[in-house]
Amino acid sequence: MVAGRDASCPVRLDLHLHFSPPDYHERLRRYPVGAAVPSWSFDAMEAAMAKYRVDKAIISAASGVFFGDQAEANELARMINEAAAAIVRDDPGRFGALATLPLPDPDAAIAELDYAFDTLGLDGVILLSSSNGAYLGNEAFRPLFDELERRHAYVFVHPAVPPWLPAYGHPLWVLELPFESTRAALDLVFSGTLDRCPNVKFQLSHLGGAVPFLAHRMASMVGRDPALAARLEAEPLAYFPRFFYDTALALNPPAFAGTLALIPPEQIVFGTDWPYLPEDELEFDPDALHLSGDTIAAIESRNAAVLVPRLT
Repeated sequence: MVAGRDASCPVRLDLHLHFSPPDYHERLRRYPVGAAVPSWSFDAMEAAMAKYRVDKAIISAASGVFFGDQAEANELARMINEAAAAIVRDDPGRFGALATLPLPDPDAAIAELDYAFDTLGLDGVILLSSSNGAYLGNEAFRPLFDELERRHAYVFVHPAVPPWLPAYGHPLWVLELPFESTRAALDLVFSGTLDRCPNVKFQLSHLGGAVPFLAHRMASMVGRDPALAARLEAEPLAYFPRFFYDTALALNPPAFAGTLALIPPEQIVFGTDWPYLPEDELEFDPDALHLSGDTIAAIESRNAAVLVPRLT
């Protein structure tokens, strides 16, 4: 029995587990991002799932496909999505998958979305926080979000390598990637995208990065800019609890305390971020996190029913 797991919740569903099919991984080696992407195999993924007591998983590719060539981005997205669909077909009761879309071209992204949903039957999409320097609230992406809204889609927002590199020399994953999630959430709210897309179900990585800590600071923008306030249909703080927040690399008391001060527990879902998580046990500590067994059970499985009812 996993520490903190309730007997009424025998399933642990990982909504933040990555894969990197060999052909895609080989192509990534041409670009700087490739050096940071671990090699992947199905057997290694299964071994990790066993180690972390993950019963079911939603797989996604985290490194993007656009490296300056749109035609290549289109090709890589199709390669990833067909590889993901093959894994799901082999074991549909255990795996789901999120489609990679070849942004920044919204027309190409919509075409791949149609193929991924209507032909491959994938469960949702993964969107990086920015593409070619444009964040998700960018007006150019409006047609894509209109289509995601029409489909009531599940959208996993994953941090991208930011369009600038800080000079302090520390790894990007420590601060910059959590802040990419924060920037994406800010942009989705204040661009009006959440107002236009009430039926899109958004998931943010790593308990939203700094969203819980900075939500009031972000909301205060409307007090300084009445025109910004006029663009929103609700008070800014009302938008942040609409996101789902995954636990990947964030199972620690300060992160949970800050998140639960703003976000209802039913909006939190389980994630590991494999193969990027440290090599140690990944367990809830219910006493340190001040969570009941039932709440942990909901996070590990039941809350995901809104996002992937097929697997729950």
